Amino acid sequence: MGILGVTEPAFMQDQDISMFTAAVEKFYARHATSEACERWREQGFVDPELWQQAAQAGLLCASIPTEYGGAGGDFRHEAILAMLAIRLGVDGFAVSLHNVIVAPYILNYGTQAQKQRWLPRMATGKFIAAIAMTEPGTGSDLAAVRTTARKDGDGYVINGAKTFISNGQLANLICVVAKTDPEAGGRGISLFMVETDDVAGFRRGRNLDKIGCEAQDTSELFFDDVRVSDDCLLGEVEGMGFRQLTTQLAKERLLIALQAVAAMERALEETLSYVKDRQVFGQRLVDFQNTQFKLAECKTKAVLAKVFCNHCMGLLLEDRLDADTAAMAKYWTTEAQGIVVDECLQLFGGYGYMNEYPIARLYRDSRISRIFGGTNEIMKMLIAHTMMS
Repeated sequence: MGILGVTEPAFMQDQDISMFTAAVEKFYARHATSEACERWREQGFVDPELWQQAAQAGLLCASIPTEYGGAGGDFRHEAILAMLAIRLGVDGFAVSLHNVIVAPYILNYGTQAQKQRWLPRMATGKFIAAIAMTEPGTGSDLAAVRTTARKDGDGYVINGAKTFISNGQLANLICVVAKTDPEAGGRGISLFMVETDDVAGFRRGRNLDKIGCEAQDTSELFFDDVRVSDDCLLGEVEGMGFRQLTTQLAKERLLIALQAVAAMERALEETLSYVKDRQVFGQRLVDFQNTQFKLAECKTKAVLAKVFCNHCMGLLLEDRLDADTAAMAKYWTTEAQGIVVDECLQLFGGYGYMNEYPIARLYRDSRISRIFGGTNEIMKMLIAHTMMS
């Protein structure tokens, strides 16, 4: 039950889930030691070997059917991978981007040939995946992307620039959001799978210097007359990109919410351990009423977030999670994450501001949760829209 005292829902108590949880814990303990994570933070990316090790352990494409090389699991397995990474302090391993975002686009919208072409190689780690949506002048407004894919003979020529791309330094299979009809707004967007090892005109820019998530490579990408064949258009039908992107957003936003819960749990665990040992004015910090009240407030927020996320996961597993509910989960839990981690850091006093303490990294890393996956302002717009129609 952990520090929050919340009983896991029935769908998380299957023996298969327990065995998978133990396997993931063992994998992270062996391959993502504290020394390795520190090295990744210093170099700005995880060692590429980690992806190969994850493939050998059956963790890549965990929820992709076995006929395409995946492990045949479901969203529960992906949630465990993501949440344990945060609970155990495994920084920078963007396996959820690979597994939960890019792979399902191919599975749900690709042709049979495309699924056979890309998914097995994603499962073996031959391909490390990324998705290139955000541009220097476009963030949440996807319909305004300026990257173009111009039809030319039996293929397309892609031109444009992307930024804030996770896995940007390591990825060699990139889902590129581009306009095939620049005059059609959102209806002119298409998705292209670009194998970067095999094309000319593709360049990686800087590995961007961020205030948190230092081990996660986040990059600029440039496409200068990058030529791809017709069969790199996902689904091989133009103009479907916006629909393809938005259909998967509920699952992606729930995953962010679950990661926020994991961050709150870890923050509380780290803080409780600290305040039990720290002596102030001749008594333990935990014995002060103010400390107890702050911990009570933080635990309550985290419990509410976890219970709601468990509810949402149940809906998702039944294919009933709608965009409105997922937006509420993403918005509320990430706001709570910011408050809880901040309050926990305060209880550490000056030590909380020191990078050697995990709470300092949790504080920095938590800030992005209110931005990526759609800013919380966008989430509020989506929620409000359902009450006005």
